[in-house]
Amino acid sequence: MYAPIDTEPFPIPAIEPDQVAPEFLRREVSYRTREQPGTIVVDPAERYAYLVLEHGRALRYGIGVGKEEGFNFRGEAIIARKAEWPGWRPTPDMIKREPERYGPLREGLPGGSGNPLGPRALYLYRNGRDTYYRLHGTVEPWTIGTMVSSGCVRLLNQDIIDLYRRVPVGTRVVVLPAGAAPA
Repeated sequence: MYAPIDTEPFPIPAIEPDQVAPEFLRREVSYRTREQPGTIVVDPAERYAYLVLEHGRALRYGIGVGKEEGFNFRGEAIIARKAEWPGWRPTPDMIKREPERYGPLREGLPGGSGNPLGPRALYLYRNGRDTYYRLHGTVEPWTIGTMVSSGCVRLLNQDIIDLYRRVPVGTRVVVLPAGAAPA
């Protein structure tokens, strides 16, 4: 499941067993929700994203979330765009918070093995507008299960490729507030 991938434009390394806690590896689980199959439910407090399946089941993915609760998106959105090997640019807020780290990157990075979005990105929109929040891969697999990002939801590269293949543009995404019960 987490073997290296050499069929991509850039190689994706295997995930080693000591890089990610076992509870954050992808698996099918029992999941009670009112959401329809095909919906993605993100639970930042538990550090999981769920792709709702039929019959009370879901695919569960470990995630990394915003390093501060205030950085996290909350509520409903749709995936309005999908990208393979997306380019990345820090937001103005990121540059303002950490100018030494993000200032030199203000022009952005092209897609590739060193890009923080990894091999895929799912772009969240609300009311037809880009929220600037994404579900995307990571070049730091050991951060899955932690509060680490500037607000986006990061998944293991193999997991974002799996999720990307399963969901179309138009997929509904529900991001729960901290401490909320499943939707």
